[in-house]
Amino acid sequence: MGQNFIFDLNFTSKIARSAGDLTKFEILEIGPGPGGLTRGLLSEGAHKIVAIEKDKRCILALREIQNHYPGRLQIIEGDASKLQHEKYFSKPVKVVANLPYNIGTKLLIDWLTTKDWPPFWHSLTLMFQNEVAERIAAKPGDKSYSRISVLSNWRCNTSIKMKINPEVFYPRPRVTSAVVQIEALKSPKYYTNLTNLEKVVAMAFGQRRKMLRSTLKNFAPNFERLLADLRIDPSARAENLTIEEFCLLANHLKLD
Repeated sequence: MGQNFIFDLNFTSKIARSAGDLTKFEILEIGPGPGGLTRGLLSEGAHKIVAIEKDKRCILALREIQNHYPGRLQIIEGDASKLQHEKYFSKPVKVVANLPYNIGTKLLIDWLTTKDWPPFWHSLTLMFQNEVAERIAAKPGDKSYSRISVLSNWRCNTSIKMKINPEVFYPRPRVTSAVVQIEALKSPKYYTNLTNLEKVVAMAFGQRRKMLRSTLKNFAPNFERLLADLRIDPSARAENLTIEEFCLLANHLKLD
């Protein structure tokens, strides 16, 4: 199912520690597989883990871990995208997961673009391919700066906690991986409408090598005058804009 697992308890404990203090939170783990990271989380003090796994072959191994840590691990066999989190958690939640790479980015965008904010989660500590991790944490001007960089850092603080070489995993992937920490803010860094921001960012990065005067010109009369009023260089490209500037554009363009 597109997953690569880590079984070294020393390493999985290191990943668990990168999520910070686990004792005051409930943990959501998605795609635990046979439970390598699950054991690391439990050994580092997680009192309650809700682990959601859709591969039936892994459930037996998770049951063995559950028996070893009675009352601390709840196993759900199902699809993480359909999880009704309010049924399972009573305290603030930290999501800690080695996500299947084929669904990881979609899940992250769903979490970042929820209409209800602050979200149900306090932080996300997630493993991605290194190039995806770099896009999540990228700053304006970085070669990795992209749509997901803006969406991640508008409502959250992000950082890369560690890089992980392929030989740590089984089966061994062809790429380097990285653990990213995403901490939800109580409110976004800059005011704007989520839907409008998504549209502006998607349009701008959809033609990232073109100047703003070309990519967004149809969404405001006298577009270059608007950019001048907002003190945004019309010859700038998407990769040069700050999150604040994207929010300003989202507030002033006619996007209906």
